[in-house]
Amino acid sequence: MKLNWAERWVVNNPLRVFQQQIEIAWFKRMMPLAPGKTVLEMGCGRGAGAKLILRTFQPAGLHVQDLDIKMIVKAKQYLGGVELKKISLSVGDAAGLPFQADSLDAIFGFGFLHHVPDWRSSLAEISRVLKTGGLYYFEELYPELYQNVITKHILLHPEHDRFSSYDLRKGLDNKSLILKHAFELRKMGILGVAAKL
Repeated sequence: MKLNWAERWVVNNPLRVFQQQIEIAWFKRMMPLAPGKTVLEMGCGRGAGAKLILRTFQPAGLHVQDLDIKMIVKAKQYLGGVELKKISLSVGDAAGLPFQADSLDAIFGFGFLHHVPDWRSSLAEISRVLKTGGLYYFEELYPELYQNVITKHILLHPEHDRFSSYDLRKGLDNKSLILKHAFELRKMGILGVAAKL
């Protein structure tokens, strides 16, 4: 599901970049990734996460995708020429990733999964394209945060089959993505790193 005007504002402001810097540092502390790996960022937005992934994890190849062509255009504008030489940008659906099975070392998702109507299919795709031992670094929000009395009238999200902490953890397990580290605020969201069995 594409973002509406309010969510574009939320994900494209300087405070969001600061938040992502903290999250990336936490990811690296919890589960370092050797340089030279092949990585995907799903739901890249304007490209701030991609820039941080490049700097912190130094992948050999970084694929970034978003469902919204407007976000890909913003990412091209936000990222510098040197960064764009190391990045492959594409429009794509999280429920049908254009990668071979067992081809990626890591996948990053900064709050994209709760926007996917069929989030279980997206987890299946993440598991499919990750190599055995590959890592899924993620930040996710729970419905109590984005479907409350105030935010449900401002933000646009799928309304049915949303995941709570229990549902997300069960979904990861069902797709052979074993949660190795998590920092969670039960009514708000989770930072996590899962490894593919």
